[in-house]
Amino acid sequence: MKHSKLGHWIAVIVGILYFMLPLIATFEFSLRLRRDEYSFDAYRNVLVDPRFQSSFVFSIGLAIATIIVGILLVVPTAYWTQLRLPKARPFIEFVTLLPLVIPAIVIVFGYIRLYNSESWLPFTGSDIGTKILLVFAYVTLALPYMYRSVDTGLRAIDVRTLTEAGESLGANTFVILFRVILPNISSALLSGAFLTFAIVIGEFTFASLLNQPAFGPYLQNVGANKAYEPSALAIIAFAITWACMGLIQVIGRNAPGIKK
Repeated sequence: MKHSKLGHWIAVIVGILYFMLPLIATFEFSLRLRRDEYSFDAYRNVLVDPRFQSSFVFSIGLAIATIIVGILLVVPTAYWTQLRLPKARPFIEFVTLLPLVIPAIVIVFGYIRLYNSESWLPFTGSDIGTKILLVFAYVTLALPYMYRSVDTGLRAIDVRTLTEAGESLGANTFVILFRVILPNISSALLSGAFLTFAIVIGEFTFASLLNQPAFGPYLQNVGANKAYEPSALAIIAFAITWACMGLIQVIGRNAPGIKK
């Protein structure tokens, strides 16, 4: 028994060191901008850079648009699948998992080929159209995580009983969906929203090939031209991602029906 517990602790320590040592080394390197002393100059240089501010704000706007479009697309689909089409669930789950097995570069080249300036729907023919196409691409990229979060939330409640109760009171499907179902899966929606936010903030391939000034291409550009600022940016991006994960944990613990 003692040998078994010792093995578990060794595995935990090795895992922590495997993940934490590169992070600690990156953080330590980001403080070495001044010779022979540690400083946060690299972080200050990054935060006062107008390109960082514009690219970060741009990515936040894209993330919010992606979350809204994703919720409008996924919630009705998952709700209708669970209520009326349970036999279609394996097919729907297979479709939502495709972005995990299809490389992002294949998806974006497909979008460019299908929606170029000479196609019947020329999204790439204008700047606003390209931004809309980028939001749709991000919705595709975040689809597995958003769908899983919403589907898990719907499975935790009695969708059929809530729907029948709403119908018995004279509510239509739209009212039931947005005034009955959505409030009951709010924690699942927020989990999917935070995961989508973290994905969009760090995404590079779509934004770069569609030539958009997002945070991912800015991070790559800084990494190609400077030494210490990329490490500071990596730590900032890591902190944002873990802040989102922490919010998911807090919301999950405070969700109705979760035992504390």
